[in-house]
Amino acid sequence: MSIPKNHSLIHSPGTQVVSQKDVMTSNDRIAHPAGAVGVVVRSPVDRTHAYRVKFSDGFEAAIHHDQLVQLSEFKNQTIRDANAPLMSSGLYDRVIYRCVIGSRAYGLEDEDSDTDRRGIYLPPAELQWSLYGVPEQLENDQTQEVYWELQKFIVLALKANPNVLECLYS
Repeated sequence: MSIPKNHSLIHSPGTQVVSQKDVMTSNDRIAHPAGAVGVVVRSPVDRTHAYRVKFSDGFEAAIHHDQLVQLSEFKNQTIRDANAPLMSSGLYDRVIYRCVIGSRAYGLEDEDSDTDRRGIYLPPAELQWSLYGVPEQLENDQTQEVYWELQKFIVLALKANPNVLECLYS
């Protein structure tokens, strides 16, 4: 993750922060894994001292500035990173229904016809339940493929979307 531009500022009390390392208890057990969100309850006077950060279970820990990122900056960076092919790369493996539509589906193709595929994909639960959700559809212009997320497919079918109806008919 790149360092946010305001990383040198001291976070004020009440700021939500994300721990960049495991938060340990006094007996060297992991109280919270890296990525845990907490709230600054006491700020240091300078960057050489630690913050006092309180987590949702009430546990408090002293954490140094370079081991924290403001939650809003963490989310912005995560969203920027999520725009990379990460989101859709493994989702093509989750296709549960695939059909050929268009001229090839009806035997009307010629030498210039391409093969258009449509279908449904079912994302894994951890992506579906995440804050970012999943893409409503996966598109690949090179292979002329479009796969709708299951819920989106059902909604389009209930609205009698012609593309979805053709997919069901093929």
